[in-house]
Amino acid sequence: MNYQAQMMKINDLRDNTGEWLRGTGPESDIVISTRIRLARNIARYPFLSRANLKQKKELEEYISEKIKGSGITNDLCYVRLSETSPVDRLFLVERHLISREHAGGEGERGVAFGKSETISLMVNEEDHLRIQVIHSGFELMKAWKVIDDVDNKLEKKISYAYSSRFGYLSACPTNVGTGMRASVMLHLPALGMTHHIEKVFNAVMKLGLVVRGLYGEGTQVSGDLYQISNQFTLGKSEQEIIEIIESVIPRITNYERMARKALISESKEQLEDRIWRSYGMLKVARLISSEEVMHLLSQVRMGVNLGIINDIEMKTLNELFILTLPGHLQKIEGRELDSAQRNIIRASYVRKRLEGIKG
Repeated sequence: MNYQAQMMKINDLRDNTGEWLRGTGPESDIVISTRIRLARNIARYPFLSRANLKQKKELEEYISEKIKGSGITNDLCYVRLSETSPVDRLFLVERHLISREHAGGEGERGVAFGKSETISLMVNEEDHLRIQVIHSGFELMKAWKVIDDVDNKLEKKISYAYSSRFGYLSACPTNVGTGMRASVMLHLPALGMTHHIEKVFNAVMKLGLVVRGLYGEGTQVSGDLYQISNQFTLGKSEQEIIEIIESVIPRITNYERMARKALISESKEQLEDRIWRSYGMLKVARLISSEEVMHLLSQVRMGVNLGIINDIEMKTLNELFILTLPGHLQKIEGRELDSAQRNIIRASYVRKRLEGIKG
């Protein structure tokens, strides 16, 4: 695939968003999305940390060819990251189609994804292959069934590195075993406002789960969006990992709903003022930073779920969390932008998206 064809595929994503941002599915008032990822490596090849450039090239060519012939989905397209611009790679990171590490890697590497962006396959990230499925709402079992099917189709084409004693072998010891990382993205503004967020997360971490920001490991929390996932896979089956997370997430969503009810009961006017001020800022601001827009969108999203604001679709708000990020703004504008330019374009874009919505 040549560079121009790859650009067309990435540009096709610019005016649409994936299924996971639709704001539908179970618990979607609090649960943005559910994601499951599998780490896999190819037998008889060294891990990428030990592989040379020639081996990375061989792996990329071999895996991409097997993906294309696997029959995973009819609309799967493949992009070679070594042939894309930094802005395009940032755009794909913001879209959750690749990781930050994948974007900044060296050597031949790529990503395959479908039109709905439900399925993506990263080639030569930390492991030779990382399979990902992401759904809107709290849909762990649904995501597991899809990714298990994808994995089975690929395993018919590819000989994975596997040990009868340890399970699937991976570059990072925490992924050995099933190689599965299941995560749920939650919107928890009320727990933050009532200062109960730390208590909840301390309890979560005692169960062997980990809390991260919007883009996973090493990222800061923004817009009251948190990812909760399993930390280890060795010694646990896929079903056990899913059951642990399925038992924890409903408790967190209940705590968040209780915190929202407490805010309404104890300080309804202050809460409404905070939400309407945030909405007003989004509709009139001429300059707005990425951090500020995430905070304001978080407040408005809570307001919509509480019935304080009634005329904005959840899909619109979920999309704005992503579409106002630096990579997306530059793709929308079709040019590179510095921070000051992005603040202007971001404010203008949000105003246009909210035009015609009644207050």
